[in-house]
Amino acid sequence: MTIKKLTLLKHNLSDIIMELPLRGIIPPVITPLLDNNTLDVKGLENLVEYLVSGGVHGLFILGTTGEAPSLSYELRKEFIKRTCELTNHRIPVMVGITDTSFEGSLEIAEYSKQVGADAVVVAPPYYMPISQAELVFYLKNLIPRSPLPLLLYNMPSHTKMHMKIETVKIGQQLGAIGIKDSSGDLFYQTNLIDAFKDIPEFSIITGTELFIPETILQGGHGAIAGGANIYPRFFVDFYEASLARDFENIDVLRKINIRLYDTIYSVTNNSSKYIRGLKCVLSTMGICNDYAALPLTKYEGEERRKIEQYVAEFKGVI
Repeated sequence: MTIKKLTLLKHNLSDIIMELPLRGIIPPVITPLLDNNTLDVKGLENLVEYLVSGGVHGLFILGTTGEAPSLSYELRKEFIKRTCELTNHRIPVMVGITDTSFEGSLEIAEYSKQVGADAVVVAPPYYMPISQAELVFYLKNLIPRSPLPLLLYNMPSHTKMHMKIETVKIGQQLGAIGIKDSSGDLFYQTNLIDAFKDIPEFSIITGTELFIPETILQGGHGAIAGGANIYPRFFVDFYEASLARDFENIDVLRKINIRLYDTIYSVTNNSSKYIRGLKCVLSTMGICNDYAALPLTKYEGEERRKIEQYVAEFKGVI
C-alpha cells in the first residue's frame, strides 16, 4: 500500500500523515440525537465503540446519513469534537463539510482540524444549480484552502450535480485524495476506477454497498456503507471476501445485503426510510436514541414493530 505524506503549511500547521489510498469499510455515521439541539452523548460513545470493535477502517461523520444539513453548526462541532475524542486516533475520522456556504464549509474544516479529525469530505453545494465549470471554480477555491486532506463526494440525488470524470481529475490535480461515488451508476464508477488506475494513491470508494464486490474486483478501494452503522462486521466480511476473490462467500453475503434493502431499508416508501431505518435498528439494539432531526421523524408504532421483527430475523444470520 502506498504511503503518502500530505504536508500542509498554511497557518503553521504540523505535518499530517495519511495512509493512501483510503481503503476498507467506512460507515457514514448516523448522528445520535436526543432532540433537535441535543447530542445523545452516551449513545455516541456506545456507537463509536460498536463500530470500532466491528473492525471498520474509518468513520465518516456529518454526511447524508448523518443528517448534516439539518444540524446547527454548534451541534455539528460538538459531534466532531466528541467523535474525535472517542475514536482517539484508532481509525481515521473524516468530516463532511458540504454546505451552501463556502465560508461555512471552511469553518467546519478548520474546526475539524483543531479537534483532531483526519480528513474532510465535500459534495457540490446543494441549493443553487451549478454547472461543471462552476464546480471546478468552486474546487479551485476550496481545495487549496482546506486545512485537511479532502475527499470528493459525488451525490447527484441530493446536489443536482453529477461530477464528470474530467471534473474529478481536476479535483485530484488540486490535491483531492479520492472520491466517494454515490451515484448508483456502476458504469460511471467503473470508468472512474479506470481513469485513476495509474494514480494508486487516489481512492475510489463506492457509496452503494451492493457494489462492494464490483468496486474491489475492478480496482477500487472500499465503501462508505450506511448499513455498516448497524452491522459493521458483516460489511467488513463482505469487503474482505471481495479482496480474497471468494466468490462463493460473496454470493452468500450479497443475498443477505439484498435482504437488508428489502426489509430494514424499506419499511416505508418515504425517501427518508433509509436513515430512519438505521436509527431505529440502533435504538432497538440499545446502542443509541433514534430521534431524527427535523424535518424527519422517527419510526413508531407498526413501523418500529417491523424493524424489531427484522432485527430478530437477522440475529441468527449476520
